[in-house]
Amino acid sequence: MNPADLSATLLAVVTRVLGRRGAEVAVGIGDVPLERPRNRDHGDWASNIAMKLAKPLGVAPRVLAEEIATELAATEGIAAVDVAGPGFINITLDAAAAGALARVIVEAGADYGRGDLYAGVTMNLEFVSANPTGPIHIGGVRWAAVGDSLARVFQSQGGLVTREYYFNDHGAQIDRFARSLIASWLGEPTPEDGYAGQYIEEIAARVVDAYPGELADIPDRAEVQEVFRSVGVEFMFGDIKKSLLDFGVAFDVYFHENELHESGAVEHAIDRLRELGAIYEADGATWFRSTDYGDDKDRVVIKSDGDAGYISGDLAYYLNKRERGFERNIIMLGADHHGYVRRLMAMTAAFGDTPYYNLEIMIGQLVNLVRDGVPQRMSKRAGTVVVLEDLVDAVGVDAARYALVRSSIDSQIDIDLDQWSRKTNDNPVFYVQYAHARTNAVARNAIAVGVDRSAFDAALLTHETESVLLGNLAEFPRVVRQAAELREPHRIARYSEELAGAYHRWYDSCRVAPQGDEPVTDLHRTRLWLNDATGVVLRNALALLGVSAPERM
Repeated sequence: MNPADLSATLLAVVTRVLGRRGAEVAVGIGDVPLERPRNRDHGDWASNIAMKLAKPLGVAPRVLAEEIATELAATEGIAAVDVAGPGFINITLDAAAAGALARVIVEAGADYGRGDLYAGVTMNLEFVSANPTGPIHIGGVRWAAVGDSLARVFQSQGGLVTREYYFNDHGAQIDRFARSLIASWLGEPTPEDGYAGQYIEEIAARVVDAYPGELADIPDRAEVQEVFRSVGVEFMFGDIKKSLLDFGVAFDVYFHENELHESGAVEHAIDRLRELGAIYEADGATWFRSTDYGDDKDRVVIKSDGDAGYISGDLAYYLNKRERGFERNIIMLGADHHGYVRRLMAMTAAFGDTPYYNLEIMIGQLVNLVRDGVPQRMSKRAGTVVVLEDLVDAVGVDAARYALVRSSIDSQIDIDLDQWSRKTNDNPVFYVQYAHARTNAVARNAIAVGVDRSAFDAALLTHETESVLLGNLAEFPRVVRQAAELREPHRIARYSEELAGAYHRWYDSCRVAPQGDEPVTDLHRTRLWLNDATGVVLRNALALLGVSAPERM
């Protein structure tokens, strides 16, 4: 019996019990919690449904739990149901019911773990969005890994996801970039507020090579700067795109900030907010009345000199996303952006939307690369910061992605380059990938001696390590759903390591291929199903992280 079937069975029992009590309490499948007990002596599954329903029913939780348990125990496939403490329901499946999951997983293949949490919901996921003034620094790399993984997780739950990169090609930083390129071309010192590094020299040289004439012959310095600005940004952004693609991250939309200011989108957003009473004029400027919606101060939208205020782009961009039909809009920002949350939520409310639903802001903490215990602060290419290529060159794409996704975004992480480059079990990604490769090796060896999946008897999977492994496999759909709901793809990485550990322990205790002259039995065939089911889940989990699942290592 898989978790979905058990949830449906428990829901049916709860519904019947409530009906007998004449209770008018609506209960759906999402209201029936099932968890794996930490202590396996407490059974295969546990639920606190009775404790959740007791208060609205006006009954003691344990009394309600015992009613549910009595009826549930009579269900086929359930060996025992016990009530513990104030009303926990502990459920033990019989061996056949538990083991049947192996076949379910193999037959489901890539679909195992998928759900319908966000079925049909349009979702815009904006991440990375590094300024096109240099290579992607290590903080942006974290968002590349986490954002792409989260998009995969949302899609596994039915979400209609658009990955979007907000291209910051409007503002003073682009002018500083252009002046830095010109200084490199002329052999002058880097401007005090400019950008330095080998990449500046490379881009400047490419701009000169791409220009059809002689840049030195252009008398107007402003015209020269515009050439370096437009062509240089194009080259830099091309490099950024290639770096991300090489990292396994492809965006559906590259949205240019400049379009908001050139297309009239800013004026359109201001007009909409003015209709809603959220815009006023004062001191020659146009203001967003954001304090009415929870902000700490009102924000300038158009300055007195006619230039757009910083928030003007945010207003236009959010409205643009909503008018493109996105119900859920999620933006990933760096650790120094906490101050933006309140004003963006005020903006959401001013447009008549629901803060933290129509718009969510995720804040990620810093990443440090460490070698021999020493933080790596410099990049050969970027000069003052560590960038994507530095991490990939040191450990590879798979290890880089896994290391960046493995921890909660709320925590600062140190990536030990020595650990993540080793081909040993103390490297978490190697440990998980090796487990997957081992499932393939076991299958190849079994098939070579005549073991196939022509028979399946779930009741034969009685070894303690088989019970533990099946329990881990059963958890996968719940872990994926939680990762989507809580925006925490690191749960899938940690789960993968637990599953790999359970598999390795099973491998040490249970044989799939017979030894010597031992005949092939249905136990061997059934264990092959379990072996292959583990391979399916490891493969599905790694796919959600954007990490490869090698068949040989």
